[in-house]
Amino acid sequence: MLNEGLALSARGVRMEYRDRATRDRLVAIERIDLDIPEGEFVSIVGPSGCGKSTFLKLVNGLLPATDGEIEVRQAPKGLPHATVFQDSSLFPWYSVIRNVSYGLICQGVPRKRAETMARPLIKLVGLEGFETKFPYQLSGGMQQRANLARALTVDPEILLMDEPFAALDAQTREIMQVELLRIWSAARKTVLFITHQIDEAIFLSDRVAVMSARPGKILADIRIDLPRPRNLDMKRTPAFTAYEDQVWKLIASQLTSAGQAAIAPTAGGDSPRDADGVLSSA
Repeated sequence: MLNEGLALSARGVRMEYRDRATRDRLVAIERIDLDIPEGEFVSIVGPSGCGKSTFLKLVNGLLPATDGEIEVRQAPKGLPHATVFQDSSLFPWYSVIRNVSYGLICQGVPRKRAETMARPLIKLVGLEGFETKFPYQLSGGMQQRANLARALTVDPEILLMDEPFAALDAQTREIMQVELLRIWSAARKTVLFITHQIDEAIFLSDRVAVMSARPGKILADIRIDLPRPRNLDMKRTPAFTAYEDQVWKLIASQLTSAGQAAIAPTAGGDSPRDADGVLSSA
């Protein structure tokens, strides 16, 4: 039974794959424990291949856990969760309003009613006036706004985001970070956010969970004590770079291969870092 005030609880979650050809076993995740209170924004970072996205797939039910338990609070009216992926995943033959209202239509809401319900969310994400446009007529950032509106329209208890800005250029990515905080502040949904980008995780989150190299475990669960609302100038403050340095040191301790072990700049350097141990363009 999920404790009062929690949107998600994971206990002893383990994920093991078996190679069909060799029958060898690969443990992707080993004993993940994580609680997320309602309304919190929590990011997960870690080395490439540590199981971040695998954990998110376990939460949304795309994969069955080998062991352990994941509980997600059931929404009174909407769905327990909705997912925004890295790719836009919009139907190219549908307009923005048809894409955004699609989840409601699948739930049996009549089309006209679904589109009426979708319009406030389209406005919330900044796409008012683009309702009749098709995905090919939108920029990458606008497509992800439409994706976010579609996820919010079904009124999920928890919003799952799997590197949603990874395909965007550096400037658009930063703009979308600010926009996501604006939308989150208005919608007040619980968010579980997967990213390679350390500064992105810190900027967005109430907490940042740092995972180890495979098999993935949570090395640290860091509360980000930075004031809200936040703007991009915060990324240049000493408090922010101290968090960045703390997270980076945890991840760097996990980077053992020759390519990953290259020394990244210290906190406050000119280039932000990502969780793969390489310089980021964002």
